Amino acid sequence: MRVCADGELSVGDGTLSYDYLISSLGADLVPGAVPGLGKEGYVFYEPAGAEALWEAVRTFQEGQVVILIAGMPFKCPAAPYEAALLLEDYFKKRGLHKKVELSIYTPEPLPLPVAGSVVGNAVRQMVEEKGIGFHPMMKVTSVNAQARELVFEKDHRKSYDLLIVIPPHQSPQVVRDAGLTGESGWVPVDSRTLKTRYEGVYAIGDVTGIMLPVGKPLPKAGVFAHYEAEVVAKNIAAELKGNKPTHAFDGHGYCFLETGSGRAGFASGDFYATPEPQVKMRRPGYHLHWGKVLFEKWWLNRWF
Repeated sequence: MRVCADGELSVGDGTLSYDYLISSLGADLVPGAVPGLGKEGYVFYEPAGAEALWEAVRTFQEGQVVILIAGMPFKCPAAPYEAALLLEDYFKKRGLHKKVELSIYTPEPLPLPVAGSVVGNAVRQMVEEKGIGFHPMMKVTSVNAQARELVFEKDHRKSYDLLIVIPPHQSPQVVRDAGLTGESGWVPVDSRTLKTRYEGVYAIGDVTGIMLPVGKPLPKAGVFAHYEAEVVAKNIAAELKGNKPTHAFDGHGYCFLETGSGRAGFASGDFYATPEPQVKMRRPGYHLHWGKVLFEKWWLNRWF
């Protein structure tokens, strides 16, 4: 597939005409990008992997549980930390917290680094207060599945009994073949309108690469995809009515973070702020957990 001039899309041996084209194909998981990783470990970013992980966790009795962030960027930046906190809570309820060692290995300097050091240190504190090891600036180079060992840069090694993986991400092959991606490997778009370099072609969500004033990319998260989609839809609707499109994506976003024991934190703010994102983290509480539950119920009822 390739985007052509004059509102045409080359597909196989033919072409499709369009007035507007919106790419919202997300990000692909590519565990094979790390030698030896392949199908090793559990990936909870997909339904089958989440179900398989649950079965493994239910029968796990003791040993080292490692959550490995194998590449950046990755979608839903809070998810690995949320998973660690929920697992700690689950093992504690089973009376296994002294038999299970939980740790996170990541190439990030802090959790949620784009949100800033205040938020990052707050999440790190949540993790470490639960006895979960946090190991930043650790870039995995290979996995020895037979020895159950991770190998990082500078030959640092870590063994595991249960491995949970956030694999490297990349844009879908069809998007790359279409000539939509830029140097970052993602689709460059106008940060306000989500327009690509092709007339009438937009991209929204995880497939995009939006560089922030701070020099880091906008995180890949569903909340941004939602608001970007609204902007594109409203502007296209305005043009079809003969009006000037005036809607703009403002870079605001939010994220609940489940911490276990019926509590949740909440981060929100302006990621387009200068000179750096202005994001705040609310302390975990029961009210935020139930706020998330009610929000999910409302969302599912409204849209599905």
